Amino acid sequence: MKILSFLAGACGALLAENAVAQALSVDKNVSQALEQVRPDDIKAHIQYLADDKLKGRMPGTEGYQMAVEYVTGQYKKLGVLPAGEKNTYLQRVRLRRGILDAASAFTVRGNDGAAANLVSGKDYILYPNPEAADVTMEAPLVFAGYGISAPALGYDDYAGLDAKGKIVVIVRGAPKSFSSSISASSMDMHTVLSNALQHGAVGVLVGSTNPRPTAALPNLHKGVYYVLGADGKVSVSRNYISKQIKVLGNVNAATLHQFLRTAAVDTAKAFAAIAGGHPASAALKTTVVVKYHSRYQDFDSYNVVGKIPGSDARLKDEYVVHSAHLDHVGYGAPVKGDSLYNGAHDNASGVASLLEIAKVYSRLKEKPKRSVLLVMVTGEEMGLLGSAYFAKNATVPVKSIVADINTDMPTIIAPLLSVVALGAEHSSLEKEVAKASSYLGLTVEQDPEPEQNRFIRSDQYSFVAQGIPALHIKYGNKTADGQNNLNQTVQKWRAEYYHKPQDDINGTFDFEAGKKYVQLNFLIGYQIAQNPQRPTWNTGDFFAKPKM
Repeated sequence: MKILSFLAGACGALLAENAVAQALSVDKNVSQALEQVRPDDIKAHIQYLADDKLKGRMPGTEGYQMAVEYVTGQYKKLGVLPAGEKNTYLQRVRLRRGILDAASAFTVRGNDGAAANLVSGKDYILYPNPEAADVTMEAPLVFAGYGISAPALGYDDYAGLDAKGKIVVIVRGAPKSFSSSISASSMDMHTVLSNALQHGAVGVLVGSTNPRPTAALPNLHKGVYYVLGADGKVSVSRNYISKQIKVLGNVNAATLHQFLRTAAVDTAKAFAAIAGGHPASAALKTTVVVKYHSRYQDFDSYNVVGKIPGSDARLKDEYVVHSAHLDHVGYGAPVKGDSLYNGAHDNASGVASLLEIAKVYSRLKEKPKRSVLLVMVTGEEMGLLGSAYFAKNATVPVKSIVADINTDMPTIIAPLLSVVALGAEHSSLEKEVAKASSYLGLTVEQDPEPEQNRFIRSDQYSFVAQGIPALHIKYGNKTADGQNNLNQTVQKWRAEYYHKPQDDINGTFDFEAGKKYVQLNFLIGYQIAQNPQRPTWNTGDFFAKPKM
């Protein structure tokens, strides 16, 4: 029986840039299954996962394991088959916590022989090295602008720059001409490190525009996390790429300015040039000597993987992934007397959404042609580690994964009237988003907060980095009163709740909006699972090739 068909003709409205939604006809069994999504069920999942007894679902803790057991129990009830390792629901993720010892040394020496010792925490911050406990290195510096090498986009900080055997000094950012998603990907630390590695560099120092050296990871003092492979070496990391890159650190604005001044580079003019798309790279007349020691703590965590087998003899060996992160941050700094970070919205709500998608599938008499994987990942709060490990070492052949629909903190605090499909504009997934949204009476908008870099900040980016089309549905700006300023409401909510102990079940929720998210993400994934054609990247798209 053909469950889903698309009616020809120009009967849809313009819902997203360059995407006209045709009418979506849904089989009665599918529509009935969708209507049975109950807001109270979503609430019940969140209530359990954000309960104090789970202690914030920090990977490696008893509370995280309780969340794992809850999800596997739900999978079993719903008839979702195990798709992890060794016929279980689990994929082991071996995590390493790297901690930098307090005693590090950073000496700067100019061409005139004069030397100065920088102060850790004031002038510089270093990241631990996950594979070399002791590092001592001396190398000259070069300034490489944003650290971007994208000749196809008409911008290359490394053009004409000899970085071999040197430490590159960069600032975070991208030319103004870059789109928000390409800009976000270009300034991702893994991308920066990859560019440095390809050009022979041995270290990267990120210059801050603040008086103190601002790290990309705000809790750097608590350690940095990595995923180890079976060989005991780093398999996945956002801030370590190779033993060739021995030093990664941040320096404050004064130190950055001093570095540039040695080569007569005017800081303000250089920043203006690179923002305008004109590289200002230069060899710096400075050598540094860096010495530091790292120590490690290794432990196991788990991704939880379930499968809904497809019905087509050929297409059932291809997979549509629905992903959500199961972890949160555990205990942290007290806020208003509370130090337990429950993570109700972030991301118990996303996990609840996937469990309800599984429930929709359980009600279907006939499953879609492709198989569907429900992947609850660990370590998102540690740098997208669980999803990156799965996308690289999936429990099914990686090439058989056709798309990822990620759900991370849908922010169900107000009626859902419009959505933003982060990343969909880069591939044919935009069409499925437009059709599903139209069916549910939703409009599709541009990202109202491109400066948040949300495209690279959640687990869909791990799949994109492996060349797999992916998207992440977020709220749009549309409001019932016509003010169309939902982002302002969300910003106020975020200031009070995001990554704070107040993000618990007693906060603000709109579970009817949660129902809409479930229905929308199901319909997007279901269309992909039914379509004989695999999703494709747009011709010549920046993300069409793997980035990691």
